[in-house]
Amino acid sequence: MQMLAAVDGVAGQNVVETLAQSFPDFARYVVEFPFGDIYARNGLGLRERELATVAALCALGSALPQLRVHVQAALHVGCKPREVVEVVMQMAVYAGFPAALNGLSVVREVFAETGIPLPLD
Repeated sequence: MQMLAAVDGVAGQNVVETLAQSFPDFARYVVEFPFGDIYARNGLGLRERELATVAALCALGSALPQLRVHVQAALHVGCKPREVVEVVMQMAVYAGFPAALNGLSVVREVFAETGIPLPLD
């Protein structure tokens, strides 16, 4: 849970607690594998892991709620708003414009909620 808190802050803990109310085993899996094993590995820092996660979720195109959580997490671990935007825009090349447009919509919502003005300078 320490790694989850370090990455996602209160938002991640809320997601897990809500999931645990109905599906406690799955809530445990959501924490143990990614945050107990993968995020704890050497080689990439939390910033790089979150940018990679944002890219992957954006490319999937079907994980917008998870993308929202990880855009928030990317900002929480110190990614610059410009880095988040550029990673999502990069997905237009590899995942298509619809995936990037949907991703940018999520980014816009998260930025509005956190007081980050658009367009970025």
